[in-house]
Amino acid sequence: MQPLRYQAIVIGLSAGGMQALKLFIPVLPAGFPLPIAIAQHVEEHSDGFLAEYLNQNSVLMVKEAEDKEPVCAGYIYIAPPGYHLLVEKDRTFSLSVDARVNYCRPSIDVLFESAVDAFGDTLIGVVLTGANADGSRGLKAVKDAGGYAIVQNPATAEALYMPAAALEATPVDSVIDIEELAPLLVRLGSQPRPEREDAHACG
Repeated sequence: MQPLRYQAIVIGLSAGGMQALKLFIPVLPAGFPLPIAIAQHVEEHSDGFLAEYLNQNSVLMVKEAEDKEPVCAGYIYIAPPGYHLLVEKDRTFSLSVDARVNYCRPSIDVLFESAVDAFGDTLIGVVLTGANADGSRGLKAVKDAGGYAIVQNPATAEALYMPAAALEATPVDSVIDIEELAPLLVRLGSQPRPEREDAHACG
């Protein structure tokens, strides 16, 4: 079987994020082949309701990421409240209580930049609704590494500042309304890796 072009997805969102996640995660089909890691800005002492709610409304497993947990295809991982979520080069997660980045922990930039180190040009980065610029630097890192960059249309985002800042920071591959996100990810997730790249791919 030919390897897939993309190997993982990272998503960042803030204000308005709960509604955005409710609109696209339940639409992702069974057998979706890529892992998804999500940094959603939440209060530090939140109770994990987000992952529990989304799991009840998804055919895919949605859970809070755990330290040293392998990144597995077909799972949706949520950064736990109060922790930065990072992807290590061996493609396991780590959790950190280092200082806030862009006033946030979890930080979208931290997740994206660590995932770029692990997945390189096989990473898809997605910046959705939000009210600060977190994620802009991370999405630029995704794009600079040769990955695929997606931003929600600021005009239809509940909070436009975050997607607008991402668009200002880097050229992107797709600007979409939230209803278009799941179909786009399904299409990208089924793309085979071009044969010319297979010779350089790591096992």
